[in-house]
Amino acid sequence: MKYTGLLTVFLLLTALPGFGQNNFTQGEALFMQNRPQEALAFLELAAAEDPAHITTFQYLGRVYEQLGRLDEAIAAYRKILPRAGTETARIAFNLGNAYFMKGNTAFAEQFYTQALEEDPVFAPACLNRANTRVKTGSLRDAAADYERYLILEPRSPKRPEVERMIVFIREEFAAEERRKLMAEEEARAAAERRRRLLEEVSASLQSAAEDSQGISSGAEGVQEYDGEFELE
Repeated sequence: MKYTGLLTVFLLLTALPGFGQNNFTQGEALFMQNRPQEALAFLELAAAEDPAHITTFQYLGRVYEQLGRLDEAIAAYRKILPRAGTETARIAFNLGNAYFMKGNTAFAEQFYTQALEEDPVFAPACLNRANTRVKTGSLRDAAADYERYLILEPRSPKRPEVERMIVFIREEFAAEERRKLMAEEEARAAAERRRRLLEEVSASLQSAAEDSQGISSGAEGVQEYDGEFELE
């Protein structure tokens, strides 16, 4: 009877969800079910148990992102990045995304670039770097990235939007060139107006100088007498 009771308890326990699974397995299952809050505790335990488990940190970073805890997501990705091996491009990409969401475009671009250095055909990193460069005003570099993305992903469902962005950027280039030419023309016109004004003022001063010289010349004809007048 005693053994029968223990067997019953064991069978009941093994029937419970997650029994006998390690922290990573349970955290992964909950993550895949889009239950980040429940997955978090298991993934944190799994990361503490195995600080070199790349996938654990990938999931953990994504969970932190889903929960709006971007600083912790960045910390998780940064911790595993030096040991990411073949997953370096993916981890760097995730770091870029976290920094982009945080509003730090400088670091976002840096890690998207690292991802592309690790994997030159990593199309999502190319697209996201283009978007980052638009935010920083580096439009020529952004256009180059968009064009590169279309080469890497010629059948991308985002192609119409990307092509539209390229057109917008080219139009901005053209508008900037027009503004530059107009500014140069306005500068030339202003310089010409200043030149004419200087010439007019100079001519006016020259005329005044000539007038004063005429008065002085008339004075030169006046005789001066030295000595005293004598009355007769």
